[in-house]
Amino acid sequence: MAMDNLYMQVYGCKRCQLWQGTKHAVPGEGPSNAKVMIVGQNPGAEEDETGRPFVGRAGKYLTKALFEYGIRREDLYITNIVKHTSPKNRKPYPAEVGACLPYLQEQIRLIQPQIIVLLGASAKETPRVAGIKYFEIVHPSAAMRFTKMREKFRKQITELSEQIRQTQQL
Repeated sequence: MAMDNLYMQVYGCKRCQLWQGTKHAVPGEGPSNAKVMIVGQNPGAEEDETGRPFVGRAGKYLTKALFEYGIRREDLYITNIVKHTSPKNRKPYPAEVGACLPYLQEQIRLIQPQIIVLLGASAKETPRVAGIKYFEIVHPSAAMRFTKMREKFRKQITELSEQIRQTQQL
């Protein structure tokens, strides 16, 4: 019930200008007891169309890469640091990130993940909570475009899958 209430707040949010010109807020999705949470930068055009996180090209690439290492999207909670797409998919401004942080903080509090995966520069601004492991990974869109980033991304996904396996053994 608490997550539904949070989603309703996100859907009606006007804390910053990002809601203007968008079709859908994108609060996030996944199990409310997920051990792993993925936090990206901001929703893109396909995410704005559907209201779902990471469903565009970068999301499909991420889902496929995770699956190759035995990580199922259905087991993860996936969200972004901001909940509306930004004009021309630009990096969110600090005030926009600040306006959305309370939503992300509440998601972290409700889900209580053991691992938070940060995708891209803006996601690194995710507040740190004691007892949670944070794992930075190259954003899938960069991995798709640049060979060196793709190699780094694959290495990081390998490390993440090992970290998840260790967590499941506890």
